[in-house]
Amino acid sequence: MTTTSPSPSAAAATAPPTAPARVGVLGGGRMGAGIAHAFLLAGSRVTVVERDDAAAEAASARVLGSVDASIARGSATDTVASYRARFATGTDAALFADCDLVVEAVPEDLSLKIEALTRVEAQLSPAAALASNTSSIAIDELAAVLDRPARFLGLHFFNPVPASTLVEIVRGAATDAALTDAARSWVHALGKTPIVVADAPGFASSRLGVALGLEAIRMLEDGVASAADIDAAMTLGYKHPVGPLRLTDLVGLDVRLGIAEYLAAHLGPRFEPPALLRRLVAEGHLGRKSGRGFYDWDD
Repeated sequence: MTTTSPSPSAAAATAPPTAPARVGVLGGGRMGAGIAHAFLLAGSRVTVVERDDAAAEAASARVLGSVDASIARGSATDTVASYRARFATGTDAALFADCDLVVEAVPEDLSLKIEALTRVEAQLSPAAALASNTSSIAIDELAAVLDRPARFLGLHFFNPVPASTLVEIVRGAATDAALTDAARSWVHALGKTPIVVADAPGFASSRLGVALGLEAIRMLEDGVASAADIDAAMTLGYKHPVGPLRLTDLVGLDVRLGIAEYLAAHLGPRFEPPALLRRLVAEGHLGRKSGRGFYDWDD
């Protein structure tokens, strides 16, 4: 009896997913640090670039603190020394020169993202992939300023990254199909589930999530019910893990306002931010990060 080896294509189909060997993250805030943590745990060598030395040090503390917590929980399989040896921070985008993938994770501002993406792309090899963690800005709008739009796509991670199991892959009109397939493999290697959506303002997740959140704010504004009761209607009645107002506090009222303004400009008045949201942001009540939003977080 003769046996045959599996074809290369069959072997590739059964090979376990792997993360890119070298990953860069631009921006080491809560989201960027979470993305860096996810790729570190998946075996990548990770570099985070921040705007200055103080921000880079803060990013390092966030990432390594998260790694330490994962080790303590038993969800990280390597040693502290090994993770630290594969992790670096800095302030120069030239540190991304040998990366296979760089994920931009700067705040949700169009001009800021355009500046960041063009600066990073100038440092990358032609084969490297560039991704944005944008939660609402159209990928084609960002791709229009890039020299290699075929190597660009959206990788929308969710907050908090370590606990979230979803990553939204957004393919632009020019995104290579092979890059989308590779991104699916990367997400599986992170232990998360990918969904692939076509480019549109707000994609799938933010468009639906913001619509629900804005209506909840209008209900609170109109005196329909308290914040706690509106949230309970969704957690108990619809089995949502967290109510829309508490989720807005977790995301940040300023972040949700920015997304709503962008969606209103592109999709129409149904996404117009309620006056209550604008007032709370103007008063500095941004949710959990400021201590107060629709809930009091100081307790």
